[in-house]
Amino acid sequence: SALNYYYAINGNYDSTIITAKEMLALSNKLHYQEGIAYAYLGMAFAYSIKKDSALQTQYYNKAVVLYKATKNLGFIMSCYDNMATVLQLQGNYGKAVENRYASQKIREQTGDKKMIADGYYNIATAYEYSDSRDKQATEILKNANAAVRLYKEINDRKGIGLCYSEIGDAYVYQGEYTKGLEKFIEAQQVFKDSSMSADFASTYAAIGNTFIILGDSANEKQNKILATSYYQKAKENELAALNAFRGYLYFRSEAYVCFYSLGRINMKLKNLSAAKKYLDSSLAISKSISDAEGTYRAYYFLSLLDSLQMNYKGAYKNYKLYTSYRDSVNNKENTKKAVQAQMQYEFDKKETAAKAAQDKKDAEAKRLKNEQYFAIAALGIIVLAVVAIAFIQFKNKKQKQRANTVLEKTLTDLKSTQAQLIQSEKMASLGELTAGIAHEIQNPLNFVNNFSEVNKELVEELKIKNEQLKIEDDDVKDLLNDIEQNLEKINHHGKRADAIVKNMLQHSKQTKGVKEPTDINALCDEYIRLSYHGLRGKDKNFNADIKTDFDESIEKINIIPQDIGRVLLNLFNNAFYAVNEKQKLTANGYQPTISVQTKRINDKVEIVVRDNGNGIPQSIIDKIFQPFFTTKPTGQGTGLGLSLSYDIITKEHNGIIKVNSNETDGSEFIIQLPVT
Repeated sequence: SALNYYYAINGNYDSTIITAKEMLALSNKLHYQEGIAYAYLGMAFAYSIKKDSALQTQYYNKAVVLYKATKNLGFIMSCYDNMATVLQLQGNYGKAVENRYASQKIREQTGDKKMIADGYYNIATAYEYSDSRDKQATEILKNANAAVRLYKEINDRKGIGLCYSEIGDAYVYQGEYTKGLEKFIEAQQVFKDSSMSADFASTYAAIGNTFIILGDSANEKQNKILATSYYQKAKENELAALNAFRGYLYFRSEAYVCFYSLGRINMKLKNLSAAKKYLDSSLAISKSISDAEGTYRAYYFLSLLDSLQMNYKGAYKNYKLYTSYRDSVNNKENTKKAVQAQMQYEFDKKETAAKAAQDKKDAEAKRLKNEQYFAIAALGIIVLAVVAIAFIQFKNKKQKQRANTVLEKTLTDLKSTQAQLIQSEKMASLGELTAGIAHEIQNPLNFVNNFSEVNKELVEELKIKNEQLKIEDDDVKDLLNDIEQNLEKINHHGKRADAIVKNMLQHSKQTKGVKEPTDINALCDEYIRLSYHGLRGKDKNFNADIKTDFDESIEKINIIPQDIGRVLLNLFNNAFYAVNEKQKLTANGYQPTISVQTKRINDKVEIVVRDNGNGIPQSIIDKIFQPFFTTKPTGQGTGLGLSLSYDIITKEHNGIIKVNSNETDGSEFIIQLPVT
């Protein structure tokens, strides 16, 4: 991610795309949502370099959506700020300002004064390059003053000084030079007290520039003297900053800026030899770090310097180099095409010469070959005959191999089909048996349930009679209570048996649903939330994270929506049950999480339901689709839900359902449904 951002701010499109794709692949493999979001942001960086606004917006929106899903304010804020920085460096200042405002909304949610103040300062600096000077100054003043108020509350001296400098710039833009000078001097005092040498030097330069502007006023002579004095102080402090930067390779770009500033300052002070020394140093550093913009700026001022010294030949040479580097920055694509055209010309030239030499060589070879044709004609006929025989044998061999391959595949398919038919027959027979048993049990079970309820009412009446007759026999009361409790247990377990019978009948009946085009993403989203709210209705203290990752390219597929909804509801209920049970047994720090993902794989749609519960032991994982098999405690499951789901997916929809699980990471159910 660091490389991706580095390449983006340096305008390297190819490297930015490569690192973004590597980030996306690795983050998908790790199911790391923040990494996927940053990869999408990296793609947005790349397309902003390429000036493809449509793809830039598409990937940027994807990144924002994923960052918002994390609910981590720091991630969301970083997303907006990083994009603003890249846009600002590439000259798209309008969009940069929009992202700074979006970042500020997040900063205000944190309540952190330092972060909010930094946000206001960032907005102020973003407005420095606005198209409208009036708006530029107004917005800088508004946001810089807001930042100053907060920086003063937390005593952030550097922040106060930077804001004073911004306010001074805004006043200068408005033509209020005296106010601007006052703010620059305030900033200078803050930086001086805080030992911030580079920023301290910059205020001297700003004050000097302002006095140069004021040189056109009535006090021209006095203002020019003051300007010269401040430029001299700026030079001294630039040198101090330069000495601090020299020892660090990381600060070479800052060293280039110092040399460049010193060169310009000495030109204004008419110290031309010193100016040349500093501009030459700036040029050398710019070239060493491949900074084309810094290089052409150095050449430009060197050409001006040569003109002042009447070295017109040198001025012309440096000006040509300035225009060359400037054009390389502004017209990289044209330069690339020119290089390609030159390379193509050289290639064509060499290819033409080589072709002429080859034609001459071919003519000589043709003369020699004609003399040999008659000698080898007979031999050629023999060779052709041998080749023909060999080809016929080879063709026969290949046909035999293909036939064997087809035969082996057919045999494998037959074995697979045979296994499926046997399983289907077993399940069908089991269904018929289940239906028969259920129907036979239903009537006597109804009698048990009905008579238990009637007897319970009789016991209630007997209790009332006993009280009316005022019979004070404790044994009689205890006996009536025991009978009542026994009847309640009979009724409870009778209803359980009734639920099992109904599930058995549902398991065995043929579906009457009709397949219709259905949005599978909407169906998954509806049932996961239905399941969650159902469990929340029973247990208000239960909470879980729900994550969805839907493939938007999936079109509607033909399914029976009620039956697939029943399958999804069963899987989601099981998942929420698993994480709820794990939460009860786990100390603080565990966060229940359920996710559902859809994606298109060739001619199938895959649905994956994951949970981070206790998982299913490997010893019983092969049994979970069998009827009446359940891992839940007695009274909490019939063991028919997954069996019914298996039948709906495999029999009604010709699909596949399978499970992956371990006892540390939870369970994963995978459903594959044909598209047509």
